[in-house]
Amino acid sequence: MVYFYVLQSLKNPEWFYKGSTPNLIRRIAQHNKGEVNSTKPYLPLRLVYYEAYVSEKAARERESLVKNNGNVWVPLRKRILRSF
Repeated sequence: MVYFYVLQSLKNPEWFYKGSTPNLIRRIAQHNKGEVNSTKPYLPLRLVYYEAYVSEKAARERESLVKNNGNVWVPLRKRILRSF
């Protein structure tokens, strides 16, 4: 499985990071250890959403769609925030 995931900063709860990975647990650990430059200033982070895909291509396409299309990100963000 390959995962599309969304992390939220606990330091700045309005900030979200979107990514994809074949190993979700390892990748979240890398983020929270400060090993990912783009998320280091926003530590600590928490996983707030993920989707599982059979192919890496599908997960990367979903990541790209969410990152580049506000019509996709805005409703997903609202769904995430309502879940708290």
